[in-house]
Amino acid sequence: MTILVSGSLAYDRIMDFPENFSDHILPDKIHILNVCFMVNGVKEQFGGTAGNIAYSLALLGEKPLILASAGRDFAEYGKWLEGMGLSLEGIRLIEDELTAGAYITTDRSDNQITGFNPGAMRHRCHYEVNGFDAEDALAIIAPGNLDDMVEFAKDFRDRHIPYICDPGQSIPALGPSRLIEMITGSRVFMSNDYELEMVMRSTGETKEKLLRRTGAVVTTLGEKGCIVTSADG
Repeated sequence: MTILVSGSLAYDRIMDFPENFSDHILPDKIHILNVCFMVNGVKEQFGGTAGNIAYSLALLGEKPLILASAGRDFAEYGKWLEGMGLSLEGIRLIEDELTAGAYITTDRSDNQITGFNPGAMRHRCHYEVNGFDAEDALAIIAPGNLDDMVEFAKDFRDRHIPYICDPGQSIPALGPSRLIEMITGSRVFMSNDYELEMVMRSTGETKEKLLRRTGAVVTTLGEKGCIVTSADG
């Protein structure tokens, strides 16, 4: 089976702050905030929604095709993906941008401050999903370039390729009309319970109405597992 994974590619740069942020932030001076956190070092990891999903599928013996954009600093990440037997065919390189990057600082109480640079993710992948056997293909749309998310959903519908819609952290940016467009015609709409509530509030649709647009609603509950609800019960 051919698995197409649309989403983001990013470098995650994780920093450990050995104290608490709250000890260095003065509540009455928050309007002129100017702080510096001395961290214990930086750990760089390969990340992004498409990268993480493709990695997990590769561990299961699959060879998904990543559909995403990356920047001029992508060589090391790309080499690692190829080392796992994954193709770079669906990755568009943007030479005047950096690959998306998340800069995450975590304190002693596991509070986090994150800065995210979308970099190359600002640009559409523009991969043409032609020539795939719809009966032997499955697509996943994860958070990434917003236009890609909507356009890939349309492309998959037009070519009768079943797809999983997982808008995740892109829910607020997509807005109600594009969320509805993505979900409509999907094989599965996937989210956690908080994201499901966000989608319902944004679109004004109940879970029952969403089930008229998709084959199933999968709601993840962390360590408690997930709930799978289908239109036919």
